[in-house]
Amino acid sequence: MKYEVKGMPSFMKDELKKKDEEKLEEMKREIDEVEAADAAEDAADDVRAETSEGSREGTEEAENGADDPVKRAEKLEADLAEKDAQMLRLRADFDNFRRRSAKEREELTAVVTQGILTDMLPLLDNFERALSAEGSDLDSFRAGVSMIYKQMQEALAKNGLEVIDTKDKKFDPNFHQAVMRVQDPEKEDDTIEQELQKGYMAKGRVIRPSMVQVVSN
Repeated sequence: MKYEVKGMPSFMKDELKKKDEEKLEEMKREIDEVEAADAAEDAADDVRAETSEGSREGTEEAENGADDPVKRAEKLEADLAEKDAQMLRLRADFDNFRRRSAKEREELTAVVTQGILTDMLPLLDNFERALSAEGSDLDSFRAGVSMIYKQMQEALAKNGLEVIDTKDKKFDPNFHQAVMRVQDPEKEDDTIEQELQKGYMAKGRVIRPSMVQVVSN
């Protein structure tokens, strides 16, 4: 079996993507709240107009306990300035978050790749020993290859690889790829007759479906 490391496994990418999306949604909600405050600017304009009109009419309403339009306008302007500053902080946090997430993904990819390669090194060592052995008989060579195969299975299983079971199973397009249909009166239709190539999953996700023969009477 050919084994290639192509960066981070798909299940880890999905976990990182989910965390990133949750963080982005949270920051977007905060940004939306800040942007909603911009609508208050129109209210501030209305208050300014009211202030001008109120100045001509005197201070009777203020003396009767009504809100001071000038103070209301000043308060709204102060609130807007605060919201603008908050918006800038959120945008800066958002940019920092994106850069930090990209760096963390790169570091995690390197760690995962290093771990997988470390698990595969003993296999490489044993292949080199088997190829360099002189005068080995066929049985000894077969035993060495069998040991290497077992080590490879263990290394891949340690990193989340699972074999898709096909024995006495019904054909399932989610896990199997039918490449041939055969007749077998002793078995029900859509039963897997023979596995032609093993299929594999990683953490429950199919990375290669099993290639199978399927009964079709």
